[in-house]
Amino acid sequence: MAIKMTEEQARQYWRRNLSLMMKLLVVWFVVSYGCGIMFVDVLNQIQIGGYKLGFWFAQQGSIYVFVVLIFIYRSRMEALDREFGVEEE
Repeated sequence: MAIKMTEEQARQYWRRNLSLMMKLLVVWFVVSYGCGIMFVDVLNQIQIGGYKLGFWFAQQGSIYVFVVLIFIYRSRMEALDREFGVEEE
């Protein structure tokens, strides 16, 4: 059963959705661009499994972080949907 939101509730729902997306995209940007490009020289001083950490972030780390962020987004949006009464059955 679909619940009709008021215009103010819809505005607040989308504002919070966009805020969540922006926060997660900032985290992904920092990890992929920051760790994979900007801080690569500092991170390359640390090795994991024989690979330099900067190289690992550039090749694998940002992808893993992106996948984790997808799950975080899903769980936070489920909570937001429940809060506003628009969750799917």
